[in-house]
Amino acid sequence: MKFLPKRWIGPGLGAALLGVAGLAACGGEQAAPPVAADQSAHVAASGGGEGEGAAAPAGSPMQMLSTEKRLALLSGHVVTGLALYRAGEPGEAAHHLKHPVAEEYADEQAGLDGFGFKPDVFRQVSAELEAGKPASEIEPLLAEAETNLTEMRAAAGGDPKGLIEFLMKSLADRYDAGVDTSTIVSPGDYQDAYGFAVVARDMAAAQDPAFYGPLKLELDLLVLMWPRKGPVSTSLPPPEFQMAEQLARVKLALATLP
Repeated sequence: MKFLPKRWIGPGLGAALLGVAGLAACGGEQAAPPVAADQSAHVAASGGGEGEGAAAPAGSPMQMLSTEKRLALLSGHVVTGLALYRAGEPGEAAHHLKHPVAEEYADEQAGLDGFGFKPDVFRQVSAELEAGKPASEIEPLLAEAETNLTEMRAAAGGDPKGLIEFLMKSLADRYDAGVDTSTIVSPGDYQDAYGFAVVARDMAAAQDPAFYGPLKLELDLLVLMWPRKGPVSTSLPPPEFQMAEQLARVKLALATLP
């Protein structure tokens, strides 16, 4: 990963990302083995903890992740794809929207049928995109895809704090790969980080506000580090120190949870 060691041991964003990465370690999780570039950041921690869903088939790049974590990652990709589609960037959206249905991401999809997964909805979204239909013409279909993701996450359950920590680690990895000195060097990674931020925010919003309210606020602010219309590749990322500061605030809010 480009310049990763230097950036992680230095001040600013690297230091904050290291701190966020440490959240998983504090929870007793272990780093997963290296995998293909497209999935390397996603298999950031093992998912074999007590009470978590079944892992992907043995031998797959994501075999160490629980179903809940793979669903969280898949949700992030779809959220990103839908945001880009609605922003009028179907070309950029297409890759992200393949994750629920493309055979190349079968490991990511493993085990989701038991949570009410509706792959036909996502296939139709991709088909309409490829046919050149603007997002505004199929908004009910896009909303149906979002609803299915929300329902699946509710059915899958899992520890929300642990899942949000996992998403923050994945976000840190992707942002570090996607942005260098306020320049987007890998649009796909920059966009993935956005999706993980949105899913983490939505998870926090679904919890008791008496406990998760402060975290939800910090995640709201984190999402606003990307343009409101979505993480288009022509975006101007904020200075790294700003992202570092916000990630540090998210980490502090997570630390207050029981």
